[in-house]
Amino acid sequence: MSVSPAMQRYAAEIYRLQQDHEQVPLSLLSSHVESSAQAISTMVKRLQKLGYLVHEPYRGVRLTPEGEQIAMPSLRRHRLTEVFLVKVMKYDWATAHELSDVFEKGVNDEIEDRMDELAGRPTRCPHGEPIPSKDGVMPVIRDVPLIDVPSGSDCIISRVRTHDMEKLHYIGELGLVPGKAFHLLSCAPFKGPLRLQMKPQDHLIGYELASSLWVEVTKLGEGNKPVQKLPAR
Repeated sequence: MSVSPAMQRYAAEIYRLQQDHEQVPLSLLSSHVESSAQAISTMVKRLQKLGYLVHEPYRGVRLTPEGEQIAMPSLRRHRLTEVFLVKVMKYDWATAHELSDVFEKGVNDEIEDRMDELAGRPTRCPHGEPIPSKDGVMPVIRDVPLIDVPSGSDCIISRVRTHDMEKLHYIGELGLVPGKAFHLLSCAPFKGPLRLQMKPQDHLIGYELASSLWVEVTKLGEGNKPVQKLPAR
């Protein structure tokens, strides 16, 4: 049985969600793909029968290695479309994710290749997420949540992991975009604010906002919070 575009889209959404969930609840999957519970159940059974995911009742689903592989084309097209919308069509990065959900449905392989060329062969989307290669290889990114980084560290924003448009607008206004370097001056205890030293001005951000930022640590500080060792993505 061939893999349909719908199966690829479901696999891609599960792939995104399982970056933050050991098992993806069906209710969470339903809210992200905006499908009925019956449609979700039917697709999950189909993907499970083909060996693309494992479903544990009352816990959720997780892709098998084969399932992750069929997710790559949809992930690539979605993230390439985001880059094209922002870099070429000049849309705001806060709206790119939702616009891409609609725009990419009319994109075929030929158009995808042209967008890739016009966008400069990008390796990451505007939010810093890696773009799989055309042959389905996901680039390795070694980053950690900012909230797990000890004070005194030098960091570079790697990914902004939220699709909340209000948060993205505010993060953009602060200049906390992928590639931005800063020094983490301090982290207040008990989920308190974080003070970032950066150009052109320093910023004090709350724990909730900081939890959306993932960073590459270029120099580890001497604070009492060790960086959590996370698997490469």
